[in-house]
Amino acid sequence: MYPPQASPPVRVLHICQPVDGGVARVVVDLAAAQAAAGAQVHVACPADSPLSRSLGALPGTVRVHPWAASRSPGRTLASEVRGVRRVVDAVAPDLVHAHSAKAGLAARLALRGKVPTVFQPHAWSFEAADGVTGLLARRWERAAARWAARIVCVSEAEWVTGRRAGITGDYSVIPNGVDPERFSPGDRAAARERLLPPGHPAREGAPLVVCVGRLCRQKGQDVLLGAWPQVSCEVPGTQLVLVGEGPESAPLRARAGRTVTFAGAVADAGPWYQAADVVVLPSRWEGMALAPLEAMACARPVVVTDVNGARESLPLVDRGRCLVPPEDSGALARSLVALLRDGELREQLGARGRRHVLTRHDAERSAEAVTAVYREVLGTAPIKDRECTTT
Repeated sequence: MYPPQASPPVRVLHICQPVDGGVARVVVDLAAAQAAAGAQVHVACPADSPLSRSLGALPGTVRVHPWAASRSPGRTLASEVRGVRRVVDAVAPDLVHAHSAKAGLAARLALRGKVPTVFQPHAWSFEAADGVTGLLARRWERAAARWAARIVCVSEAEWVTGRRAGITGDYSVIPNGVDPERFSPGDRAAARERLLPPGHPAREGAPLVVCVGRLCRQKGQDVLLGAWPQVSCEVPGTQLVLVGEGPESAPLRARAGRTVTFAGAVADAGPWYQAADVVVLPSRWEGMALAPLEAMACARPVVVTDVNGARESLPLVDRGRCLVPPEDSGALARSLVALLRDGELREQLGARGRRHVLTRHDAERSAEAVTAVYREVLGTAPIKDRECTTT
C-alpha cells in the first residue's frame, strides 16, 4: 500500500474534531487500514472521547495524542491552534490529514502549508450557517485553500459545492466507504429481540423505521417527526426508533409520540439496521452520509434527502424511490409509506443496495484511494492530470 522503498515508513498525523458520528468512523477506519499497511499513524483528538476510545481499541500501532478542541469555533481557537503545533512538533509527521471544519481551521492556521496538509471537509462549514456567519465561513475556506496540498471531497456534489463557492485548489473526490463485514445482513426478528424491550410492538412484528444519526439540526430528525403522524395514520402500528444523541435531544423528545423510541448513542449501529424494515436519514446537508451506506450494506432499503452525496450513494435505478427533497415532511412521509406497504420492493432494494456498497463503497477501496492521494502529495507517485479524481 505504501511504497516499499519508503524508509522510515510514512508518518501520518490525522487531526479530528468531531469525535463521534460519521467523521470519527472514517478516521478510525483510515487509521486502522493505514497502520495495517505499514504507516506510522498518529491521531490528535480530544481525550476521553468516543473517537479516542475507538482508536485505543484498535490492534496495532495507532498512537493517540490528546488535543483539547471544541466542536465549534470560539474563544478557545487560539489555544487549539497552539495545541496542534505541539502535537506536530512531537510527531514530526510527513503529512497531516485534517478532518472536518474545526480541525481544518486549527490545522491550517497552525501549519500554513509548512507540512503537506490534506483537508477533508466532510461537508462544507458554510452549509451549516446562514447570513454573516455563512459568508465568513466561505471567505475563510477560499483563503485557507492555499494551505492545503489537497482537498478531499467525499462526493462529486461536495466538490461542485466547493468550486461554486470559489474555493480553488487541488481536489480529489473519494466516496465514503464502509466495512461490509461489520455491516452485513442479519436476522430481523433476532435483532429486534436483542434490542427492544418485551412488549414493544416492533418486537411483536410491527413495521419498524430506524434513523441513525446525531440528534442535531443537520440530520433533520425534526422533519422526520413532522412526517410521522402521516406515516402512523397510513401504516397503523408503525414504530420509529431514533438512534443517537445530540443537542436537539430534549426538543425532539418533547414532541415525539408513543410510537417513537429514543435508543441513545450506540457503539455499533449494525444491529439497529438489521432490525429495521426501512432506514431513513432526512439530513439538511451532508458530504456523503455513512448511515445510508451502512444500512444498504445490511441489505436494508433507505430513504434519504437529496443533499450532497445522497444521489451518488444510491444505486441509479433506486434514486426515484429513495430520494426526497430536504425539509419536505410530506414527501418524506409518502416515500416511507410506499416502502412500508411493499415488502417485496423492500427486499429488492435491500439486496440491490448491498451489491452497490460492495462494488462502490467498500472502506478498503476508500482507504486505498486516500493512500494514492498521499503518494501524490508526497511526490512518491505522479499527480494525475485530472484535478478531480473519482473512484
